[in-house]
Amino acid sequence: MVDSGGHPGGGGQQSAGKPTGPGEAPSGSALPRGVVILLGSAAVVVTVAGMYWVSWLLGPLLLALVIVIAVYPIKTWLEAKGWPTSAAVLSLLVVIFGSLLALAAFLAASVSQLGALLAENSGKAQQLVASLSAQLTRLGIDPAQSRDTAGSADLSKFADQIGAVFSSVGAILSGLVFILALLLFLTAESGGTARRIGMISKDRPHVVTALAGFVHGTRSYLMVTAVFGLIVAVLDTAALAIMGIPLALLWGVLAFITNFIPNVGFIIGLLPPVLLALLTGGWQLALAVTVVYCVLNLVIQSLIQPRFIGDSVGLSATVTFLALLFWAWILGPLGALLAIPLTLLVKAVLVDADPRARWVEALLGAEPATPKTKKDEQSSRRRRHSRIGHRPETADVATPPT
Repeated sequence: MVDSGGHPGGGGQQSAGKPTGPGEAPSGSALPRGVVILLGSAAVVVTVAGMYWVSWLLGPLLLALVIVIAVYPIKTWLEAKGWPTSAAVLSLLVVIFGSLLALAAFLAASVSQLGALLAENSGKAQQLVASLSAQLTRLGIDPAQSRDTAGSADLSKFADQIGAVFSSVGAILSGLVFILALLLFLTAESGGTARRIGMISKDRPHVVTALAGFVHGTRSYLMVTAVFGLIVAVLDTAALAIMGIPLALLWGVLAFITNFIPNVGFIIGLLPPVLLALLTGGWQLALAVTVVYCVLNLVIQSLIQPRFIGDSVGLSATVTFLALLFWAWILGPLGALLAIPLTLLVKAVLVDADPRARWVEALLGAEPATPKTKKDEQSSRRRRHSRIGHRPETADVATPPT
């Protein structure tokens, strides 16, 4: 289009306005910052409410996604060994669901044994409550108030809560049919991941880089957490068996599962064996169990494990704790187990995929990341692309398309 002066343009409309800088919207169409904040807050509230409403569907779907991400390298390894894709997928499904069914059967049998053991020791529990009430009365507390306080510490109530936790885990595993269908479709369609990533990278290289970082971070986190969780479970089981604590294997499995729960997983795994030791052996045995757990779990989980996880998570302790509370509220116990992978997914979609939101990483990470040069970013993108089976050309990752 040519204006009256013979110069190309849009009828003089573009030249009449104030020129805008790169990445800035024209001043006439930009919304006030307060309106943008209100609209964004409203969108967050609606999204969170929707996630809470469909948590029955969202939880198994995200669990299946994390499982597929974790086992996908096994599928590619089997295919590299000459296995057909269908055979590799079927083998993975058999292994995954065989493990889940074995875990569900073990938990069901253990909960039954735990119920019988608690019923057998119910008299000791009442004696402990009466002893606690008497001690509070000697300290000058009103007898009625001391009885209420001791009643609130009734070990049978804690036992009911422990049973409720195992029942919730069993309820998660009872949805195996639905998770099986999700895993079947996700695993079967994972063969075309590299081709889809290649198509996306041509137009959105930053999105591919963010998703590759999420996949790599999730796999690293799951692998390191599983290895150290297994070490902790074996040591705890052996220690409890030596001290004569009933159902030592059950508490070892609980220690392995709770190792995936950040911040408070250690406490959740500690309470049941301590209370059972208090019932069966008195406060001396309970104190011994507490000391052993603190030495083993705190040293391994707090000092050694973070060194191996390194920068694969890149979340501060405060963000991790808030993420735990949020996802546990949205998805229940399953959200507590998947808090870190789900937070990494949200970070990849909302922060890493948008170059303009990179400043948020300084708020989420444990330490502000050092600025990277353009050459470092290109090499990092090539490594992440290669992890998900796509090796983009240099032109694809050098600069984003305009």
